[in-house]
Amino acid sequence: MKLLRLISLVSLVFGLVSHLTADHHGKKPIKALIITGGCCHNYHFQTSAMTEGISKQVDVNWTILHEGSKSKDHQSEFYEDPNWAKPYDVVIHIECFAHNMDESYIKKISDGHKNAGVPGMVIHCAMHTYRDIEANDWRKFLGVTSKRHDHKSNYKVKLEKPKHPALKGMPKNWVTPMDELYIIEKLWPSATALATSVSEKDGKEHPVVWVNNFEGTRVFGTTYGHSDDTFRDPVFINLLTQGFLWASGK
Repeated sequence: MKLLRLISLVSLVFGLVSHLTADHHGKKPIKALIITGGCCHNYHFQTSAMTEGISKQVDVNWTILHEGSKSKDHQSEFYEDPNWAKPYDVVIHIECFAHNMDESYIKKISDGHKNAGVPGMVIHCAMHTYRDIEANDWRKFLGVTSKRHDHKSNYKVKLEKPKHPALKGMPKNWVTPMDELYIIEKLWPSATALATSVSEKDGKEHPVVWVNNFEGTRVFGTTYGHSDDTFRDPVFINLLTQGFLWASGK
């Protein structure tokens, strides 16, 4: 009950602001759900920075589901409804529950996107969420397979598809704030790398921004987003904004 009240309250506040903004522009806001929480990151700050940054350019009715548990095998009751994704135009995953290996539970999440045709955004630790499971439902949704990361550093970002709309406004010579480079073991055939960074350990290139076609549904992803400084960077916030617009078909 506390979880439902939290969702309702956040939806009401953001929905009222977005409704007024939408009336001003004569357009309906995009209905977006953020699923966040877990270990290892400052999710309250990152969620706030992301919603405030995107809302400067886009009319959005935000709903935030913050799973307060730091347990790495946490499960949310939210996914018990098979139509959990249906009310939204796009769902952003920025959660971190790495050790959950319940295949039937995880399939409810990927199926929620697939059955409702609801696009997704996946940020940083979403790639390591459910990383220990053998089944690939979640990885097919993400578009990448990753189970580990390199050390924190300031990584140079090379644009592979600079004309893609999700990279609109992206500088050619962006260097990240201190952040982690995720090792991408596999870029799935349905995914296209938009930008890469080079590992300082082995010199290999790894996708750091990509788009994925998941059963006909759009998914935008980036492995950056570990540090609060990354979420303070206007270049990163613009990347999330353009990815959000592309994923939602706007």
